[in-house]
Amino acid sequence: MARKAKKSGKGRSKKSLWGGLLIKLSLVGLVVLAMVFAYFDAQVRGAFDHQQYDKPAKVYARPLVLATGAILTAYELESELQSLGYQQSRLVSQPGSYYRQGDRFSIHLRPFRFADGMRDAQVIEVEMGATTVAVVRDKLGQRLAEAQLDPLVIGGVYPGRHEDRLMMGLDEVPSMMIETLLQVEDNGFYHHFGISPRSIIRAMIANIKAGRTVQGGSTLTQQLVKNTILSNERSLWRKAKEAVMSILTEVHYSKDRILEAYINEVYLGQEGNRAIHGFGLAARHYYNRPIHELNLAQTAMLVGLVKGPSYYDPWRHPERAKTRRNIVLGELAERGWLTPEQLEGWKAQPLGLAKSSALEGYYPAYVDLVRRQLGRDYQRQDLQTKGLRIFTPFDPVLQRRAENATQKALKSLSERVKDLQVAMVVTRVDSGDVVAVIGGSQPRYAGFNRALDALRPIGSLAKPAVYLTALAQPERYNLLTPLRDQPISVPLANGDVWRPSNYDNKSHGIVPLHYALSRSYNLATAHLGMSVGVDKVMDMFKTLGIQRPLLEVPSMFLGAAELAPIEVAAMYQTIAAGGRFTPLRTIYAIADEEGELLARYPQKPKQVINPAPVHVLQYAMLETVREGTGASVYHMLPKDYRVAGKTGTSNQTKDSWFAGFAGDYQAVVWMGKDDNSSTGLTGASGALRVWRQFMAEASTEQMPFSPVRGVEYLWVDSQTGQLTQSWCDNARYMPFIKGSEPRESSGCVPDGQKAWQWFKGIFD
Repeated sequence: MARKAKKSGKGRSKKSLWGGLLIKLSLVGLVVLAMVFAYFDAQVRGAFDHQQYDKPAKVYARPLVLATGAILTAYELESELQSLGYQQSRLVSQPGSYYRQGDRFSIHLRPFRFADGMRDAQVIEVEMGATTVAVVRDKLGQRLAEAQLDPLVIGGVYPGRHEDRLMMGLDEVPSMMIETLLQVEDNGFYHHFGISPRSIIRAMIANIKAGRTVQGGSTLTQQLVKNTILSNERSLWRKAKEAVMSILTEVHYSKDRILEAYINEVYLGQEGNRAIHGFGLAARHYYNRPIHELNLAQTAMLVGLVKGPSYYDPWRHPERAKTRRNIVLGELAERGWLTPEQLEGWKAQPLGLAKSSALEGYYPAYVDLVRRQLGRDYQRQDLQTKGLRIFTPFDPVLQRRAENATQKALKSLSERVKDLQVAMVVTRVDSGDVVAVIGGSQPRYAGFNRALDALRPIGSLAKPAVYLTALAQPERYNLLTPLRDQPISVPLANGDVWRPSNYDNKSHGIVPLHYALSRSYNLATAHLGMSVGVDKVMDMFKTLGIQRPLLEVPSMFLGAAELAPIEVAAMYQTIAAGGRFTPLRTIYAIADEEGELLARYPQKPKQVINPAPVHVLQYAMLETVREGTGASVYHMLPKDYRVAGKTGTSNQTKDSWFAGFAGDYQAVVWMGKDDNSSTGLTGASGALRVWRQFMAEASTEQMPFSPVRGVEYLWVDSQTGQLTQSWCDNARYMPFIKGSEPRESSGCVPDGQKAWQWFKGIFD
């Protein structure tokens, strides 16, 4: 008996040992489990406690101003409305709608917060003339001085992950969108605790019956956790984490907070490398409309995308998208939301997609320029995350005219020149605002921005700096000063000798200064440059706005300087503005995401050159397009329309340039090849084609012909340089800075005066 008792004690001892070990392991397991839960809890709190989505800076174009006399066609007005996502509707009852009857428009403007304040929604009536706005009225018929459309979004500065979203509070989301989403994706959202066993079982049964995955059991909370915290890895461990984190999310946050986060976070598509997140941006991306302007069919299409944004992408797979949309509508009908007749009516609706103007790369060359200016004043992280609103002077109407001009020219030259590229910069003469930019032959595609980065020899576009340097010395030079268009040899510091030649390889003897510029004679320009001094010409380049360091060598007189079109535009802007230097502006205001003004960028023009010599130079540039190398400008423009400009051609016709201005716009155009091979095009046969087409469509103000202090106009003999009369041969009306005018008079007198002189001579 004693032995048995002893043996029994040993058994109990073993059981105790295993029991203790099990308890210890259980405690360790609980500790580990607690640590895992704590880790998961920290991840959930980190994701949602102070959730700050990356909100890219948005770049806006100028708002289209509708005022009596504004240059605009009915076609252009309707195009702008359509670009903004305005829908045509006879009733015009909702903001974002319009109705057109011939040249009459009724427009229900959306509310919009501009840089200078809020504009409420309102209805306006607009009557259009052939090329101008005739009159603008309010809905009561009272005339308005002006009205503004909301501006286009033309691009943005996106986060490193290229995620984009349009943040909305739950109170900003239409109830139709919320109810459709809940009915289709998570009907029990307000009743479950993060996971729904019933939905999981129902999905399993449906998938087993179908033999494939046809239904998911994830709640909205689970989807949010997966999209925000977890990866797309398919494993039981990931599903377990998802379930635990979903429960923790429901513990910490209200249902409304979770639903709002989901609506802003859900992935709904891709545009290039830019991910579209949230229903707010998806409405803009697929329909170019605010979410509250969508109808039920459009709402159903967006909700349908949740199941598979790539598979149901309506741009690439419209039939799939329509089928999925109709399934969503069918589910609403099953739940009693729609009658059979209503269901069939909504199913018959087309997808009605509308490409958004807010797409990355829509106007890539201009947005690139904006980004560079922003980079001088803001940290990149602020631009990528804080939802700044950038207001610019960019004009979509002028941009389209510039694009049309470049495409027409490229098409006409396509048989002569292959792989031809183009760049263009357009500014307002009065303000220095950059209103249009083209960076290549395909202006809507992002890539190498030739307007900003193509450094090419500017050829004869450099010559105005040489002639202005001379004209700023009226005691030595005027438009009639004789120049030697003869061979010249200039020894250089490196031992070489500079021997320029004219384009036609001829010399033209002694020619007046204005003639040498208008005909773009290289030899005369070289003699003039050496006479005034290389250093003074280089100083003039800087004064005109060229900030890039240039070599002080004589070849700069003829355009050896390699500059980008944007830099040339800065130089010619100063000339066009009468010697006032104004930095080119691409941003006039910045506001935060709430519309609070953060910064303004006012222009501060500075008179850097006496207006008198600039005015005289402008006259010579007028002559360039009247009768010189730019004369083909008037193949498109009216003969009496005053514009000024200068052609430019680099060595071996590798680069074709034209720069010029009217009273309203200044534009610089470059044409060439990326491989730097010859195009065979001069400035006149290439770039000038684009410039004249654009100005013919865009410019409405010719160069002003107003007096300038210190300048007087006189009739002179263009051959002898002597004072003469308007009726005399070779008479030309030319400007002279006071003190530089000719002193001698020609023998030309009226016929009656000649007779009197003859009669008087008889008695002398």
